[in-house]
Amino acid sequence: MKVAIVGASGAVGQEFMRVLDEQNFPVDELVLFGSARSAGRIFTFRGKDHVVKLLQHNDDFKDIDIAFVSMGGGPAREFAETITKHGCIMIDNSSAFRMDDDVPLVVPEVNGDDALNAPRRIIANPNCSTIILVVALKPLDNISHIKNVQVATYQAASGAGLQAMDELALQQSEIAHGKLETTVKHFQHQLAYNVIPHIDVFADNDYTKEEMKMVRETCKIMHSDIRVSATCVRVPVMRTHSEAVWIECEEPISPEEARAALQLAPGIVVMDEPASNTYPMPITCTRKDPVYVGRIRIDTSSDNGLTFWVVGDQIKKGAALNAVQIGQYLISHRGFQKTRIGVTRSY
Repeated sequence: MKVAIVGASGAVGQEFMRVLDEQNFPVDELVLFGSARSAGRIFTFRGKDHVVKLLQHNDDFKDIDIAFVSMGGGPAREFAETITKHGCIMIDNSSAFRMDDDVPLVVPEVNGDDALNAPRRIIANPNCSTIILVVALKPLDNISHIKNVQVATYQAASGAGLQAMDELALQQSEIAHGKLETTVKHFQHQLAYNVIPHIDVFADNDYTKEEMKMVRETCKIMHSDIRVSATCVRVPVMRTHSEAVWIECEEPISPEEARAALQLAPGIVVMDEPASNTYPMPITCTRKDPVYVGRIRIDTSSDNGLTFWVVGDQIKKGAALNAVQIGQYLISHRGFQKTRIGVTRSY
């Protein structure tokens, strides 16, 4: 199988390489693509050096089976036809196609079969916070339909990219050295020793674009009339997002039922022992594959309510791992067929 990574030099592109290796993904040949700024850089994958090629409108994707794409929404739309025109499956990490009716938006633990119907050969990877949320919601929705969700996110600097992570580290150093003003370029305000209730741009309804992504994407992924309200907050954590979640179901779910269902669900680890101060935290869940759930308890404001705490690595499960798992799902369910002139190959 010939696999491509588009946006190879970015944080998610680098994570793609690590995850493909960790997951033992069947890569016979790997091709790396990037912008003019990163073209020519060399990265090592499974002991072999790979040079980043300049992404262009040509036939470079003619023999590629799956492309894991991590670049902005504009470039993703611009290059989608170039990537897919010869039959390559594009698993896209941007927001460009997520709400298109003919593009599946997929979290394999929740709606993996949607990936098997991709008429444009584009599959969208959801927003990182949405991925973490719906993995935890699905087992509970299986017990009793979830009518309403309220979520407050605590999102790490990693969600804004490598330069934003560097800026947080710089601000912490500047404060430690007594500077009265810190460098602020990638956030609206100083993030170090602060929280910022503002991620992405504000919409007309005074929700941010990040918050509305969670609202719309959750409904699409879960094929549900679920109602979602989100407040997304940037916190001075380097990597791994956290979420406080409140749900209201049609019928009550006890904490014991919830724990049992979550413990059996794929991709979830339950860490919920308040007596021993055991609950998920970014510091213990960073660079880990699962979504971690804890602080499971009755919502005292709702008759059929439950509240809990969710933590997941934004770069891993919230981006690269979920995309690679989509590729694995396609292969394992024999839904990946690549047709070229007179030739069909199934994996």
